[in-house]
Order: sequence, then C-alpha cells, then structure tokens
Amino acid sequence: MNSNKLSRRRFLKGSTVAGGAAVASGLAAPAVLAQAPVTLKMQSSWPASDVFQEMAQQYVERVQEMSGGRIKIDLLPAGAVVGAFQVQDACHDGTIDAAHTVPVYWYGKNKAASLFGTGPVFGADANQMIAWLYHGGGYEFYRELTQDILGLNVVGFLSFGMPAQPLGWFKNEITDANQLQGLKYRTVGLAADLFQAMGASVAQLPGGEIVPAMERGVIDGFEFNNPTSDMRFGAQDVAKNYMLSSYHQASESFEYIFNRDKFESLPPDLQAILKYGVEAAHLANYALAMNQYSADLQKLATEAGVNVKRTPDEVLEAQLAAWDKILPPLMEDPFFAKVVESQKAWSERVVYYSLQNAPDYELAYRHYFPGKI
Repeated sequence: MNSNKLSRRRFLKGSTVAGGAAVASGLAAPAVLAQAPVTLKMQSSWPASDVFQEMAQQYVERVQEMSGGRIKIDLLPAGAVVGAFQVQDACHDGTIDAAHTVPVYWYGKNKAASLFGTGPVFGADANQMIAWLYHGGGYEFYRELTQDILGLNVVGFLSFGMPAQPLGWFKNEITDANQLQGLKYRTVGLAADLFQAMGASVAQLPGGEIVPAMERGVIDGFEFNNPTSDMRFGAQDVAKNYMLSSYHQASESFEYIFNRDKFESLPPDLQAILKYGVEAAHLANYALAMNQYSADLQKLATEAGVNVKRTPDEVLEAQLAAWDKILPPLMEDPFFAKVVESQKAWSERVVYYSLQNAPDYELAYRHYFPGKI
C-alpha cells in the first residue's frame, strides 16, 4: 500500500511538472506567433487589371500560406514604384525586394536575356524550355548572365511556360508575309530584331501604352500576349483581325526576381518556399490560363466581332527564315552562342521524343467536333 501511495505521489508530482511545462509552452506560443512576418515589396510589370497580375497573386497566396504567415508579400502593379521595364534595376538596388516580370523586358542590357523566353524556336514549346532550365543547364546560364556578366545583385526563378503568343492585332487580315513590310508594329526583345528583319518598323512599348499608340497611329499592329490580356486592355476596340500562332514569342515564361541580399538574409526554409513556390504557381497559372484564355477568345469572336484567324504557314516559314538571318551576328557573342547551342541540343533530343510519342490531338478534336477548325 505504501508503495502504491508513493507511486501515486510521484505520478501527481510528475503530472504537475508536466502540466506546468504545458502551461509555460502555451504561454510562450503567442510570443512566437506574434513575431512580425518578413514583408517583401514585390512590383510586377503588369497593370492591376491584367490577368498576369492575378497570376502573380496566385504565387503570393501560395507563398504566404506555405510559410504559415511568416512571409507577407505586398504585391504592387506596374508603375506603383517604377516603370514596367525598370523592375530589375529596382530589385538590384533594393528599391523593391522582388519583381514579377519577364526576362525580355531587360534585353537592352544584354540580348541573351531574350533567350530565356523570347528567343528562336527550335521546335520546343515553353514548358519544354522550362525543363531545359532544370535539366539542360539553363538555370546556370541564367545565373551566369545576371550575376557574373551583368553583375546584378539579384536571384531569379522562372515559371509558367506560356502558350505561344499570337502574331497579333491588325487592321487587315495577314495573309502574306509581305504585308509586314513597312508595318509599324509593337513587340519586345529579340522579336523586335525578328520583325525588323521581316521589314517591319518596330516600337517596344509596355502593355499599358499599346492601345493609345494604336489610336494615335503610332503603330499599325501589335502583339502583347494572350486573348485575356489583349481583351482587357481593349485590343478589340482598335483592331478587328486577330492572328493566332507565331514563332516570335513561342516559349516565354514569367520571371521572379529577388534582391539577392534580401533573399539570402532569410532563413533557409523561407528561401525554399520562395523558390519552390514558383513551381506551385506554374501549375496554378497554367490552369487559369487554359480556362480564361479559351473563354475570352470565344467572347472576342462572338461578342466583339473579332475576325480570329490562324497565321498562314507562309508567314511562319518567313519568321523561321528571319530567325536564321538574325542569329549568326548575335552568336558572335560567346555567351549568346553557347546558350543557343545548348537550347538546340536540348530541343533536338526532347522534341524528337515528344513528336514521336504524342498522338495527333487535332485528329481527335476533328473527330469529336467536326467543322470547328
């Protein structure tokens, strides 16, 4: 009996200690939760109304949730702090902590920047080129360009292999490559070199300036990116011919840039969340794009009276010939050349597999939806 009482006393004493520890732990928890989250100021290159801003928000939401609220991203639209084309410089000097943009917007610093999304097409689509970043050495080339060659104080990741961008919006349907001769046309990056080689006069403008430029006659035709973005900024109000399919920007993806000092000051787990959140956003962005782009293309055709056409093969062949014309002088730069050769080798192997393996999806579509195409 004495032994039982002793055991009971020990149990109660142990329970009291354990209970006190639990209370102490409970009291400590709010102090941990009350710690202020790391706040990052991120500006995009997109107007607040653009679907790309919604895609950036998908990233923000995933990062904040995965971090348990330890990271808070203050997402701002283009122009909130700096212009759409100035976000890289702003990240470099710490004016902002992060940016959501595309590499082509800083190709003025080095034309090789355009190879990370707006370069020549060797048969690979945008998602296959995302795979090149991970397994073909692309990310090391990107790091070399941004940090070693340009000396930028940034860290970056790429995500969301975009559907090929349309040839664009025109007052007259494009049936012949000769119609591009002398045309005042808006595009960006190496696509500017491409269309200049095809005889166009190119203006590089941010998205928000395109429709006003068309209204004033500064440009005769333009491309931006996709049916949703184009419709939201009013492309259908200044042109009625929408030409889908093009080789000028057929493998673009978003770029997430971080000030390097800010990024590396974070704990490793938060760095990982920012890095791999890009992968989570990749799928979320793609799913949103498939739903929204297809629905808005229908609206453009049925409600806005837009003549939606596929770009003729003759024009696409002329684009490939133009790529062949502009690449040799660009490849006199050793870095540019080694990136292109890497992309070609990757495309030769990966696209061969893809084309050999993929069934003819158009055949199946025509079977079930005859007369649609």
